[in-house]
Amino acid sequence: MPEDLLETALAEAGAPKKGARPEDVPEKFWDEEAGTLRVEALLKSYRELEKRLSQRVAPPAEDAPEEERIRFRRAIGVPDGPEGYEITPKHELCCADDDINRRLHEAGFTTAQAQLVYDLAAERLLPLIAEAAGQFEAERQIERLREHFGGEERFRRIAGQIAAWARSNLPAPVMEALSTTAEGVIALHRMMEGNEPGLARRGEAPGPADETELRSMMRDPRYWRTREPEFVRRVTDGFRRLVNGAG
Repeated sequence: MPEDLLETALAEAGAPKKGARPEDVPEKFWDEEAGTLRVEALLKSYRELEKRLSQRVAPPAEDAPEEERIRFRRAIGVPDGPEGYEITPKHELCCADDDINRRLHEAGFTTAQAQLVYDLAAERLLPLIAEAAGQFEAERQIERLREHFGGEERFRRIAGQIAAWARSNLPAPVMEALSTTAEGVIALHRMMEGNEPGLARRGEAPGPADETELRSMMRDPRYWRTREPEFVRRVTDGFRRLVNGAG
């Protein structure tokens, strides 16, 4: 079949001439005389580029200029000063602290890393602190009862009597609530000695609204944390009124 001369002419016009530099190859990488790539120049340029990229990611040396250190810290997200941390607290007890932020900044923490420190404190440390505080408070309450009843042995003996009497005469929620504090145990002892089963003797449970309110007061920090005497007395007296059927 005869060759299409027009197609051949167009194809030859679009193709680079033999030995001509391709358009996508920079002049510094092209050997005009040989009509080929300058491989050594290409490899050298690549190695220099690779070196620069690695230097941008790697931290500066210890003896590097301060400007270089600041530039690197900014690049990875470290603020210029500890006041630059923007912390969103997960709990009111884990708010941003100036001294902690200062130490985090000295260690080169980014804002995201500093936030993680506060988040972990709220998630892991606060429950442990609350548990330790609860155990300490329980020991303190028991010590008060030992002193009130005249020693460890006498308290244990009376504790068994109070528990047996309360199970027989009081609704379980009332006994459970009063048994959690020294004031409540002392109130149970007084009721036992005065034979005051009252409402429980009739087999009735305390009114839900009143009991709900008292239990809400027991969750108040003034009751379980600071142990404010007047507030604790109100809770104890409230349960006594429920047991005695008083309004």
